[in-house]
Amino acid sequence: MSRFRLQPTLAREQLLLEHCGHARFVWNLAVEQHAHWQLGRKAAPGFTEHCRQVTQARAANPWLAAGSVMVQQQALKDFGHAMSNFVRRTHRRPTWRRRGQSEGFRIVSVKPGDVRRVSRKVGELRVPKIGWVRLRWSPAVAEGVKSYRVTRDRAGRWQVAFAAVPEPISGPGTGATVGVDRGVVVSAALSTGELLSVPAPRDSEKVRLRKSQRKLARAQRGSSRRGEVKIAIAKLKARETDRRKGWIGKTGTRLARAFDMIAVEDPKISNMTRSAKGTVNAPGQRVRQKAGLNRGMLANGWGLLVTRLEQKAAGRVIKVDPRFTGQRCSACGVVDREARESQAAFRCRSCGFARNADVNAALNIRCAAGHA
Repeated sequence: MSRFRLQPTLAREQLLLEHCGHARFVWNLAVEQHAHWQLGRKAAPGFTEHCRQVTQARAANPWLAAGSVMVQQQALKDFGHAMSNFVRRTHRRPTWRRRGQSEGFRIVSVKPGDVRRVSRKVGELRVPKIGWVRLRWSPAVAEGVKSYRVTRDRAGRWQVAFAAVPEPISGPGTGATVGVDRGVVVSAALSTGELLSVPAPRDSEKVRLRKSQRKLARAQRGSSRRGEVKIAIAKLKARETDRRKGWIGKTGTRLARAFDMIAVEDPKISNMTRSAKGTVNAPGQRVRQKAGLNRGMLANGWGLLVTRLEQKAAGRVIKVDPRFTGQRCSACGVVDREARESQAAFRCRSCGFARNADVNAALNIRCAAGHA
């Protein structure tokens, strides 16, 4: 999807929040209905029954009828898709949506005149029951979009995502292949010897974040001061996330244009980033160290990088088994866990081959993909 920053006025923002509240309300009602379902009972309501119930609820509640029926019905359709994904065991069970955390709604049946350009960097979007809302026109909105989703993050920023899938990037046609090793210190090491890193937060931002976290710990729950501090923290986190997403997008584009085949590891990231705290009867060890490692893996965007590569270089991404890629010598093939002298140094004790440890792993990944 292509995302754009919305710039609503205060009046428009209140109306957008009402749409989010209506979508959240009907979603939570659907979650509550399915929570009471058990084996042997009548089947839980589907999308058609939910729409009938929404019509009855709108007739009985004027505040709900004042909103857009499209927003409310699409929230129920999203819930139906979420339940289908849960039944197929591809996603988790849909849970409650909370105010300030899951703000958003979807609009379908978008007409060509519902999105227009006002100036070089300013456009407008027509939202049902609200009217025209300004958006930042960068880059251009794809033609022929049929639906979009409006969201609000924890930092209070409004965004709109149009359902338009861009065309994949063509490779150079030279048969070039690259291995990519993802790490914590080095975000991505290429088999060509290049080391790439996600932009880290500035020192001043780290100081501001620590001060804000201390203020949050001292603030009283439910106070306006606590809400202001939470927004300040969310803005710092959002800035870091934007940098990471921007870096991943540019890196994925560059690799898709420079190589015909891209080999990556296929680790189970959800298992690798699982907490080590254990249980009451079997508590874990080195929990804080493992938590720091988990933050490092998530901060480098391991999963998002591969997702972007698969989107930009469709059909040209090869996933290999990650076992022993960091312990095997890329020159002679001997596996030796003692060969990695430090985080960055690899020296084979059999043939004497020495290389950066992450680059050596990237070479093994490239070789495992069938391109030695």
